Amino acid sequence: MNRRSPAVDVALVAGFAALIAAVAILPDIKTGVGVPFSLQTFAVLLAGACLGAVRGFLAVVLYLAGGAIGLPIFSGGAAGIGHFTGPTAGYLIAFPLAAALCGFIVQRNRDRATSFSLVFTAGLLSSFLFIHTLGPLNLAWRADMSVQAAFLFDTQFYPGDVMKNVLMALVATAVHRAFPDLLPGRARDTEREPQPA
Repeated sequence: MNRRSPAVDVALVAGFAALIAAVAILPDIKTGVGVPFSLQTFAVLLAGACLGAVRGFLAVVLYLAGGAIGLPIFSGGAAGIGHFTGPTAGYLIAFPLAAALCGFIVQRNRDRATSFSLVFTAGLLSSFLFIHTLGPLNLAWRADMSVQAAFLFDTQFYPGDVMKNVLMALVATAVHRAFPDLLPGRARDTEREPQPA
């Protein structure tokens, strides 16, 4: 049985939106491999992997809405609606879609939510399908670059992305081991209500 409270769902969505905001404003991490990277996408995919498709999507949308209205919670403490019309807008737009897909894959296989390989693959697939596609496509459009040049530019983020997905999978699987009922249940888990004595 997996009954969920709307209040708990709201708290989880808000909590993960706050987590994304918190890690996004941290200084970029230098690894010596590729360009420095932020932990923003780590938290975006973690929201999906931990909360499932819908709540993960909503957490990222809430984070983006906060940044759009002026809260300094985008990467480096930036803010404003203008970020949705600039060269990096494709990455921002891709974030909730990537969280939703990652969440869908993990939720669909919720009995294996503690499997590192499953969560890592879900995160990496979601990242490359949305973030590393919409990001460079918008970059080509807004920054007056060829599509080929934009995708080539984007490849410098690949090493960091792989490392972030390793970290995300480690954290998400630990969360699911600690809270095995965190993901929304299947219909058959929620249909059975306790009967009065």
